[in-house]
Amino acid sequence: MTASMIILLIIIFIALVLFTVDIFPAEIVALAIMLSLILTGILPTSQAFEGFGSDTSLMILGVLLLTTALVKTGVVHLLSGRILSRVGKDENRLFWMINLVVSGLSAFISNTATAAFFVPVTIGISRRLHVNASKLLMPLAFAAILSSSVTLVATSTNIVVSGILTDHGLKGIGMFELTPVGIPILVVGLLYMYFIGRHLIPLRSSDSNEEMRQGLLAYCTEVSIPNKSAWVGKTLENLKLGQLYDLTVLRIIKKGAPNIIPRGQTVVSPGDKLLLEGSRDGILTLANQSFVEFTGNPEEDQAEKISQDLKLAEVILMPGSRLIGRTLKGLNFRQRFGLQVLGISRKGKTIRRRIASTALQVGDQLLLQGDPDTIASLGSDDSFRIISSKVEAPVDTKKAPLAIGIFVGVMLLVAFNILSLPVAVLLGTLLVFVTGCVTPQQAYHSASWNAWLLISSMLALGKAMEETGLATVIANQLVTRLGAFNPLFLLGAFFIVAMLLTQPMSNQAAAVVTIPIAIQTALLLGLNPRTFAIMIAVGAATSYITPLEPACLMVYGPGNYRFMDFIKVGSILTLLIFSLAMLLVPIFWPL
Repeated sequence: MTASMIILLIIIFIALVLFTVDIFPAEIVALAIMLSLILTGILPTSQAFEGFGSDTSLMILGVLLLTTALVKTGVVHLLSGRILSRVGKDENRLFWMINLVVSGLSAFISNTATAAFFVPVTIGISRRLHVNASKLLMPLAFAAILSSSVTLVATSTNIVVSGILTDHGLKGIGMFELTPVGIPILVVGLLYMYFIGRHLIPLRSSDSNEEMRQGLLAYCTEVSIPNKSAWVGKTLENLKLGQLYDLTVLRIIKKGAPNIIPRGQTVVSPGDKLLLEGSRDGILTLANQSFVEFTGNPEEDQAEKISQDLKLAEVILMPGSRLIGRTLKGLNFRQRFGLQVLGISRKGKTIRRRIASTALQVGDQLLLQGDPDTIASLGSDDSFRIISSKVEAPVDTKKAPLAIGIFVGVMLLVAFNILSLPVAVLLGTLLVFVTGCVTPQQAYHSASWNAWLLISSMLALGKAMEETGLATVIANQLVTRLGAFNPLFLLGAFFIVAMLLTQPMSNQAAAVVTIPIAIQTALLLGLNPRTFAIMIAVGAATSYITPLEPACLMVYGPGNYRFMDFIKVGSILTLLIFSLAMLLVPIFWPL
């Protein structure tokens, strides 16, 4: 084994650790991997950057932009409206309506985008029909992922696999080539979730923010500023209420003026009334000072005042949100958005203390307070999805039929081999821009650039495994140790490896790491490399035993799930998919 191989193994090991501990976003880890390959001399710059100009990268870019057009023109919005009008109060019918629509959409657009839209829709429906949301949200997330093998564009992982096959001189995956194995997986998965899976989900209250509301409102109080207070003439920033007392100013009432939204540079004047929120200890500490005079009981009348004067709303942070990994303090959230965060609910637990210094994560539920119009404007911001507030930005659906027509046209061009997928999706992107379905600015703002950066960067790792010969060395070891066994045993081993890697890593990264090894192994044994590539594509999409898949992260908090819930429900589903793959893949792609 050469020095380059050893260095590459070290890079891969560090990458696995970073993907697992989730200190940095996956796309940042992928970018670091690519740069480390350049700096260590494993790959020249030109080869390391090839991924960004590859067919795979362009295909993913086009699919992301087309998906954005479908969302922005209200296609998903129209479908959700149909669900609401048809479900009635039948919980079983609700299950099938939601999951059939979600799985159908996810076969053609990003499962993350589909889940992002339907999570708040499902929560709203469950509350209206008094159905426990935890029974609906995990099946929804699983339904979105189950469609991953129905079409080539169902997930970017399939596009990555297709691109790697092309790079090795093999034919890329056809638009519906995966369908013979994808449809059975989808059908069996939905039947399992209906008859068994949903009954394994514990019944827990998913409305954790109701408790959060009550808890936070109980710790609000109103104070008045005396004429001789040391606070007079100082700005809120100078007072450092958060640092000294763990308190936040929600509202300021000035004499002869309407209520104003507190800003860091707002100057405190005699007679001002401040509505404060924070911990009981912080309020009691302030009560022992002479800076303010308390005007009422913080646990009686203030909660009612807040409810009457200010609007409350719950929102979920979406994957790709610019808030992920940052703190409210670092974002200057109140000044930037004109809203106050009263609390954060994460994985079913309420974070109350020092929320300003808490790094935000995908799926966090934020309890916001502010002007109704300001809250409504969040509906057009892709960083958030409003759950409980009834004010939401209207969706213009006039061009929805046009967007659908363009998308279907792209799929047909590829299905009948009239155009290659990269050309077809970029043509579709041009058409949605020209027809005004979505503006370039909207598309660039809303597209999941983190997914594109992750995949384009990780392609360099696959290239490095080939250039250094590491893929061949590992393949030789597998042949030596497992070659004597039935080829089906080896095929199953690659499914398991891809499935396990996709839990801490992204699906695409898991595919990039395993496929070069699988192709070399197949060639050395005289087997069909396409069979192994298809098996890895299916295995890399089997992300059910942990909540680390973006679609699962979005339901983790709202559904009030526990980590073990996914292991309990997802393990059986994973075994079913493994069994189907082992049965069907060798039939349709003979070894």
